[in-house]
This record gives sequence, structure tokens and C-alpha cells, in this order.
Amino acid sequence: MRILIVAINFAPELTGIGKYVGDMTAWMGEAGLDVRVVTAPPYYPSWSVLDGYSARRYSTEHLSGAKVFRCPLWVPKRPGGLSRIFHLLSFAISSLPVVLWQALTWRPQVVMVIEPPLACAPSAWAAARLCGARAWLHVQDLEVDAAFDLGMLKSAWLRKLVLAMERSLMRRFDRITSISQRMLARLREKGVADDRLGFFPNWVDTDVIRPLKGASVLREKLGLDAETPVLLYSGNMGEKQGLEVIVEVARAFESTEKAQFVLCGDGAARARIEKAAAGLTNVRFIPLQPMEQLNELLNLADIHLLPQRQDVEGLVMPSKLTAIMASGRPVVAGAGRDSEVGRAAAAGGIVVPPGDAVAFSDAIGRLLADAPMRVRLGNSGREYALANWERSTILRRAIADLSVRVQVIHKVDTSAS
Repeated sequence: MRILIVAINFAPELTGIGKYVGDMTAWMGEAGLDVRVVTAPPYYPSWSVLDGYSARRYSTEHLSGAKVFRCPLWVPKRPGGLSRIFHLLSFAISSLPVVLWQALTWRPQVVMVIEPPLACAPSAWAAARLCGARAWLHVQDLEVDAAFDLGMLKSAWLRKLVLAMERSLMRRFDRITSISQRMLARLREKGVADDRLGFFPNWVDTDVIRPLKGASVLREKLGLDAETPVLLYSGNMGEKQGLEVIVEVARAFESTEKAQFVLCGDGAARARIEKAAAGLTNVRFIPLQPMEQLNELLNLADIHLLPQRQDVEGLVMPSKLTAIMASGRPVVAGAGRDSEVGRAAAAGGIVVPPGDAVAFSDAIGRLLADAPMRVRLGNSGREYALANWERSTILRRAIADLSVRVQVIHKVDTSAS
């Protein structure tokens, strides 16, 4: 089966959607599928194009088991509401000729587009229709809803217009999948029929991400003694994460608890969070670690921290949660108890109200004082990840479903001819 994937984020990005798309593509190649990817140069989460790539020209390479077409785009230094729109549109425009050309010359059987950006959906849908392929939209982030709900965009008439365009576009796709049941419910509200919806959650390679025994090499590298508990946040540092709560907790703990808060990653909000944490001796910022050291990083934590803004609940599903729980270390998560994030995190940690620094502090204090509890929750989180997010199981199920749909179309075309 030939699959053309359109995604602004792709390997070698180390976090977020790019990591998942790269991992999925590699798995597809290993499974014998023929995959091509139309994407941008890697720039996320630092909002700066990596060395060796260009934001101004087209290029091709072979990576993660696929032939990859890199298209130009504009990367703002300070991403905001309007600048993000122009950023996404720049890729949608530059990728359009490549997507259509691949449809006409390579003739894929499936054209898959990853949202965000939704701006690429029209070209992906048109490409699928040009070559008789199935059009598949996979929603990682309800970007339109989030942009307005978070106040990045505020115009009432613009919201009405964009949501109407979004509903019209989504109804045209043959298959629409998303990573959480809450997001699928939102898609139903947008008019997507149940027979075209599918659950395609994020996953984790539980053979790669696993509990480690013995002293942490990374702990020694960072100069942390074995007796100092590490409270770790790792991933994108953006506006949706609500990282301010970690700074509040660290400030409260500075004189009362022997613990080190380690924030690993990059993103649009990092400079602001670093400024807020200035002067705190128990907070350290480190860059994203290479992929081969990800498991070592996750096992650095005695407790993982997963804050989240309340107003994004239901619009996103934190991708980092799968790896956190697979690492066998407990998590303190800010989420509604009845939300999907809350229900999953409760299997391997303590769930507190989003943005509640006092509740966060209390939960961390309980875990720091109770080592057996940390072990118990870490083990149950690992079991949850094995049962619900195992990489091969999820990807095999998704591709099997897609194969059936492609075969149905092929049989219809054959009988018609």
C-alpha cells in the first residue's frame, strides 16, 4: 500500500507531533508499506530551523523509512496568534505543488494529513481525489478551537467563518481519526459521521521506554546526588502546558524540601518561564535530550510533572503521558478527574485540579514522603501503558482498518470497470 503523509512536523524533531509521525512512518516502512512524506524542515519546539536544513528551499531525503520532501516555510521568532496563522499558511502554500505532483505521478492509495495544520487539509483532499485515493485526516490537536478558546484569536465573526469552513472540509474526508475520545466527541459536534470516525491514540514503544535499575548516568552528569529527589517536566514549553504552576510549587518547596525541579525542553514560553524561575536554586532548565537518551531522561525522575491549562482540556491529549507511564515512574498531573488525561494519569499517579499550585504541592509532598507509594504507582502506570498504548498493537490496528477501506474501494473500482 502506498501512503502519502502530509505533516508540518516530522523527524528528526524530538518531541510532540513530529516525533510520533516519524515513529509511525518508520513502523510503516518496517511493515512493508511504501511511504512518502511531505513536510517542513525541523524547527519545533525551539521555533528555529535545525542546522543542516533550510526554511527557504525545497529538498529531499530518505528518513524514518520514507522518501521525504521538505518544503519551505516561515518560522516566526515569537509565535503568537496571527504569526502562527501565517506560519501554517506558508507551509500549506509551499507544500501544495508537491502534494499534487505526488498524487499525479506516484498515485498513492491513501493521502493522510496530520492536523495541525488544518490549512493543509484542502490540498490533501484534492490530491486524494485526483488519484482516487482515500483521504485520511488525523487530528492530533483541535487547533481552531484551541486558538479561540485560549484567546490567541478573538474575532467572533472570524471564529464563525473558520468553524463553518472547518465543518465543511471535515465532512469531505473518507476517514477522520483522533487521539482521544473527548476529541472524537468534538468532531461529532462538528458534523463528522460516526462511520467515518476512528480512535487512533498516541502510543509508546514499551521495549524502548522501560524502567531502569541502578544509578542514573544522567543524574551523575547533571551533578545530582542519589539522595536528591528529581521532579521532572519534559517536553514542549508552550502556552498550553501551564508551566507557571511548577514555578509556584518550586518556590514553595525551596526552603522546606530537598528536591530538584528539572525542566527539559524548549518552546515559545520557555524564556518567560525561565524569567519567572530566576533566582530559584531548586530549578534547573536543560535542553531536549537526544532520542537515544530519552529513556535515561525519563528514568531520571523520581516524580514526573504534567501540568495543563484547564481551558485546553478536551482540545489536546498530552503526548508525553504515554512515555511517562511506560517509564514506570509516578506522575502528578493537572487534569479533571473525569477527563481522559485524568483517568489515565490516575492509573499511575495523583491527579489534581489544573493550575492549583497548592494541590500540586500536596501531591508531590505525599509522594516524596512515601517511597513504596511511588513504586506502586509507577508499576501500575507501566501496566496501563502496556495494556493501552503499546506501539505495534495500535499501529497494526490502524493500518488493518485502513487496508480494509482501501480494498473496498479497489473492489468497487474493479467491478465498475
